[in-house]
Amino acid sequence: MSDFWNQKYAGDDYFYGDAPNDFLRSQVFRLRPGARVLVVGDGEGRNGVWLASQGFDVTTVDFSEVGCEKSRALALQKNVSLTTHCADLLTWDWPVATFDAVVSVFLHFMPADRRMIHAKMQAALVPGGWLIIELFHPNQLAYTSGGPKNREMLNTSAELAGDFDALDWWLIAEGETRLEEGPGHAGMGFVSHAVGLKISIIDI
Repeated sequence: MSDFWNQKYAGDDYFYGDAPNDFLRSQVFRLRPGARVLVVGDGEGRNGVWLASQGFDVTTVDFSEVGCEKSRALALQKNVSLTTHCADLLTWDWPVATFDAVVSVFLHFMPADRRMIHAKMQAALVPGGWLIIELFHPNQLAYTSGGPKNREMLNTSAELAGDFDALDWWLIAEGETRLEEGPGHAGMGFVSHAVGLKISIIDI
């Protein structure tokens, strides 16, 4: 799988652009200044680098060695610092009750792996920490703007909500949106997204 993403990121440009995701940008006001933020599956670093530029203490994780190198290069270009881990999220030694926010943007897995990863994301939050997440909805299969072509890897808002049992949902929705994220996500699409607040610690 890392070879797949290494090839995606092999060009000189940024496959999903170097600007942050629109949903993330719209929700970042919820985070306290200097918050510790974990960005999972951050690819070439567009979201993590932007969050660092906003003054947050950012840690990113991605499976692609090429993506991690481009993330570091983008951080250097933007004159910000962040901690970058190049690791498989399925086997990574996830921190527990460590982060004030976890950000997940278009990170897709098969159902069993997805539920495990989402549980780890929830456990990584401190009580009172925020989850900001956006995924492609099954309706995305009718669009040409990117995302997996396997229905099992796509999620309704109800499926998304069902993966988390310690979050108070402040926003959860699904619908059509315009994507302008480099050549990888371009045009109209259909997404599920949510913002939740951690209300208790769940042991994993």
